[in-house]
Amino acid sequence: MAIVITLDVMLARRKMRSKELAAAVGITEANLSKLKSGKVKGIKLETLDRICAVLDCKPGDLIDFEHD
Repeated sequence: MAIVITLDVMLARRKMRSKELAAAVGITEANLSKLKSGKVKGIKLETLDRICAVLDCKPGDLIDFEHD
C-alpha cells in the first residue's frame, strides 16, 4: 500500500509552475520538490490548505492511495 502525491498532475491542469506555487504558498521550491516526489514523511495541514487554496482543489485531488 502506498500514498501517492499527484501534485504534478494538478500543476499541469492549472498550467502552473512549481516555482509559482512555492511562492504563492510560502514554502521553498526544495520543500515543494520533496513533496512532489513523495520524499516527505508528513505535511502540515496549514500547508496543504494553502496549496489547495492556490490550486482551487481538494486534498483528495493531490493525494491518492494505491494498493501494491
